[in-house]
Amino acid sequence: MVKAIFFDVFGTVIDWRKGLAHGFERAFAKSGREISSHALADAWYQAYRARVRDPLAQDVRGDEVASASLQDVLEAWKLDRVLGDKDTAQLASSWQRLPSWPDSVPGLRALRREYVIAPCTDIPTSTMTWLAKHAGLPWDLILGTDLVGEGQRGGLLAGAVQAIGLAPGEVMYASAHNADLAVARSVGLKTAFFARPKEFGAEQTSDLAPGDSWEVVAFDMLDLARHMESAIY
Repeated sequence: MVKAIFFDVFGTVIDWRKGLAHGFERAFAKSGREISSHALADAWYQAYRARVRDPLAQDVRGDEVASASLQDVLEAWKLDRVLGDKDTAQLASSWQRLPSWPDSVPGLRALRREYVIAPCTDIPTSTMTWLAKHAGLPWDLILGTDLVGEGQRGGLLAGAVQAIGLAPGEVMYASAHNADLAVARSVGLKTAFFARPKEFGAEQTSDLAPGDSWEVVAFDMLDLARHMESAIY
């Protein structure tokens, strides 16, 4: 029986694109410079994730990764001399102030009544902690790569399962990304999918439907909670 549910966070629980785009809009509001805030958000997300996945960066603080990846993007877009140090620092901290999807917090609260819930993704614990504080995410614990092992998703999941003293079959992994669930299943976890069709904007073409026969296919986080109320998984 499932006793704990681990979650992918960015895109599944958190609307990173909206939050990062808002950060760019706020930072450049006084500059008079026209920017494409959502395109910049997409570029920053990719740069951040690339740095996080670098094996040499596993012990680097989350705020340092955010600052370094932001600098990469500002230089690539020739915007590195537009903002002052204060505005740049404020923009870099956007990773700690991202909004959740509307159903995330009520859904997590409902699931927490019966299950241990935790984020489990390749993001440093520091970023996850401050993000949870801002968005009001009611995790039972936070499991970052710097605490439970390898940066590769399979090693991270296995380490997190071991950290809370459960067998893989007693843990479910929930994600809006089919690739995440394939990895979770490969290390013995149960799986739950629900789509976030606007994660990458209106033109999104990926992860609009389940890519395999996952144990649970829900509409959103609240629907996942309804599925798990009488779970026999």
